[in-house]
Amino acid sequence: RFMQALGEAKVDELTRVEFFTSHEGLNLWYESALIRKVPRREGFYDLSTHLPWIGERTRQLDGAHVELFRGIRNPVGIKVSAKADPKEVLALAEALNPDDEPGKIVLISRMGAGAVRDGLPPLVETIKKSGRKVLWVADPMHGNTINTSNGFKTRDFDAIVQELEAVMAVHEAQGTYFGGVHFELTGDDVTECIGGAHGLTEDDLATNYATLCDPRLNYAQALEVAFRVARRWRRR
Repeated sequence: RFMQALGEAKVDELTRVEFFTSHEGLNLWYESALIRKVPRREGFYDLSTHLPWIGERTRQLDGAHVELFRGIRNPVGIKVSAKADPKEVLALAEALNPDDEPGKIVLISRMGAGAVRDGLPPLVETIKKSGRKVLWVADPMHGNTINTSNGFKTRDFDAIVQELEAVMAVHEAQGTYFGGVHFELTGDDVTECIGGAHGLTEDDLATNYATLCDPRLNYAQALEVAFRVARRWRRR
């Protein structure tokens, strides 16, 4: 009842949601097995998820992943790092969405807190000048992954927030719309990312490091970053 106590929403409103799924379309055998025609709609849909994305390492213009996903009607995400060539990203958007259908292409920047202010503006400027319709989303998790001296893969909460603030500043300067955020998080009280209001340190990671893959924000960290993003958003 935390949100209700703040006056942000009623409990019954929070128990009903539109639920969508998204994942990286990495395994093409899996994705292709679930591509179907569906009733009352034209074209083919990837029924493994609502929004598949193509990763930074598999988004080659002449690669198999782009070839598969340019044939489906789903919206498609494209992960881009600070090393991405703006002209190549534009060519990907054109290949995956030749008709420039609004909502079809989601460009997901994942650059790291220290690389956003140099790496993101050329991408945004190139897409903006082209007139292509894309949705800009930030992934502040992957570019801020570090390995600790005691052998844990982790992410720094402050770096995550810094990347988000830098992304929003770039879009404000460019006059473009920042449309969303990609987080890896859990409602459990894990100790996988350092920092946050509770001040988790590297020594705390072993307490409840439960992930089988990448480190996630825990409940308190996720709530804190949501409020910080909301406050920053209101200052626009």
